Amino acid sequence: MTRTSASVDAPVAGAWEGLVTTALLGTDRRTPPGAGPGPEAPVALLDAAAAETVRRRAGLRPARAAERPQAAPEDPRPPLPPAAARRLALLLADRPSPSGGGRRGAAPDLMELLPQWLAAANTRGFAPPPHVLPALLDAARGRTDLRPAVLEFAGPRALWLARLNQDWRFALRSAPGGGAALPHVDDEDRMQRLWQEGLFAERVALLAALRSREPAAARELLAATWATERAEDRLMFLDSLRAGLSPDDEPFLEQALGDRSRNVRATAAELLSALPGSALAARMAVRAEACVAIDHTQTPQAAQTAQFPQTAQSTQIAPTAPTIAVEAPHECDPGMERDGVVAKAPAGRGERSWWFGQLVEAAPLGTWSRRLGGRTPRQIVALPVADDWQSELHAAWCRAAVRQRDAEWSRALLGEPSAPEAGGPGAVSLAERAKLLGTLGAAERAEWVAGFIAAHGLSEAFQLLGVCVVPWSGPLGRAVVDALNIARDAGSYPWSFSGVMGLAERCLDPSEAGRLDALLAVPDEPENASPGAGGYWAEAFHRLVTTLRLRATMAEELGTA
Repeated sequence: MTRTSASVDAPVAGAWEGLVTTALLGTDRRTPPGAGPGPEAPVALLDAAAAETVRRRAGLRPARAAERPQAAPEDPRPPLPPAAARRLALLLADRPSPSGGGRRGAAPDLMELLPQWLAAANTRGFAPPPHVLPALLDAARGRTDLRPAVLEFAGPRALWLARLNQDWRFALRSAPGGGAALPHVDDEDRMQRLWQEGLFAERVALLAALRSREPAAARELLAATWATERAEDRLMFLDSLRAGLSPDDEPFLEQALGDRSRNVRATAAELLSALPGSALAARMAVRAEACVAIDHTQTPQAAQTAQFPQTAQSTQIAPTAPTIAVEAPHECDPGMERDGVVAKAPAGRGERSWWFGQLVEAAPLGTWSRRLGGRTPRQIVALPVADDWQSELHAAWCRAAVRQRDAEWSRALLGEPSAPEAGGPGAVSLAERAKLLGTLGAAERAEWVAGFIAAHGLSEAFQLLGVCVVPWSGPLGRAVVDALNIARDAGSYPWSFSGVMGLAERCLDPSEAGRLDALLAVPDEPENASPGAGGYWAEAFHRLVTTLRLRATMAEELGTA
C-alpha cells in the first residue's frame, strides 16, 4: 500500500536529543520510542537513530555551490633536476628520532641540511615540483627560520595554496603584499589605495618593498598618514627605515623624537645615532664629551691599582701614562629624554651609569679621537680608566661600534684573539665580541675566530663561529678540526662539543672530508679518559664525514659544485 503525504511520519521535535539521551542512559533504564523493554530494545534504538540520521540529512537544503578556485599561477622558473628533486623529497621526509643522553648517532640529520639545500636551489633559480609544495609549507609552518627560503623557493603556487588552507596562512603574512603584486612606484593611485585601505601586513610589505626601490617615496608615503597611525603601527613602520637609512631621513626622524610613544621615540633616536652626521649625534657627542676626559692629575700607579689591584705591585707604568676619567651625568634632563635616553634604569643598575652608557653609545665614535688627544681607537682602548668605569665605557663603545658599523673601533675593542677570554684591550664579553666581528669582512672575521680557537679551544667558541660565513674558510675549518681532535685525545665525551660538531656538519667546506678520514678509527683511550669516549668520537667523526660528503653530492645534484 502506498502512503499518502498525510500519513508520512512527521519529525518529532527533539527526537534526536531523545535518542542521544536514551543511548547515554542505556535501554534497560529507558526504552526507545515505539519499543518495549527487552533484548530488542538496543536494536530498536539503532534503527531509530539510523532513520533519524537519514531524516536529518535529507531535510537539509542544498547549499549554493562554492566558486571554483582560480587555476594555480604558472611558475616560469626551470624545474629541479630529477636527482635534486628526489633529494628534496628525502630531506622533507626525514624525521630524526630523539636520542637520549646527548648522543647524536652516526646518521646525518637531513632536516638540518634543508636550509643549505634551499639556499643553493634559490641561488640557481629552480622551481619545485608541484607535489612537494604541501610538505614544504608544512616544514616552514613548524620552523619559522625556514620560511623566507621556503617561500622564495616555493614561489607563487605556495601563496595560491595558502589561500586554500588555514594552516598555511603564515605564507600570506610573510610574503610581500600577501602574494599580491605590489604596485609600481609610478602607479600613484593603486599605491595610495593599498596604503590607505590595505591590511596592516600588506601596508608593511608595501612600505618595505617601496623602501628598497625608492627610499624617499616610502618615507613620504609614511609621513602622509603618520599622525593618524596607531602607536604600535608607527613603531613597525618606522623600523622599515633601517633599510637604506640616509641623511635624507633625518628631518622625519627628528620629528619622530617628539612622538607620544616612548618606543617610537627610542627607535627614532637609535636610527639618528646611526647617522654620525645627524644633529642628534652631535648633541649626544657634546653630552658624552662632558663625561669623559683625560685626567692628568691622578697618578698612573693609582689608576692601575684601581683597575688591576692584583697586578699593581708587579707592574710598572710609565710616569707619563694618561688616564681616562669619567664623570657620569647627575640627572636625565628633558632634552636627553627627547633624544632617546631612557630615564628609568633597570633593576639593579645605577641611574648615572645607565644614563652614561646611553650617551656614549649614541655619540659618533669619531668624537673620541678629537676629545682624547688625537689618539687612534687602539690607543684609546688601551688607556686605563679610573674608578672602575672601564667595563661601562668599553661596553658602550662596543654598542656604538656595532650600531655605526665601525670596523676600526671593532678591531680595537676585539684585541688580539689570543687575549684572555674575559679580557683583552676592550675587556668585552664573548657575546659582545660576536657582535663586533659582524662589522668586519668575512675573511678577517674567519681569521680572528681561527686564532681564538687555536688559543682557547672550542669551549667558548660557539657564539663566534655562528657569525662566520658558510662554508668556513680553510684556516678556520682546520682550526675547528684540530681543536676537536685535541678534545678527543683528552678523553672527554664528544657530546660536550655537540653544538660545535653540528655547526661543523653544516659549515665545514665539504672538500675537508678527505682530511678527516684519519679520525674515523677508534683511538686508544688514555687512563683518565671517560669510558667509551673513543668509540663515541669515532661515531661523531663518521657522522661528520658522511654529512660533508652528502653535502658535496647535494651540490653536484643542483649543479652548484
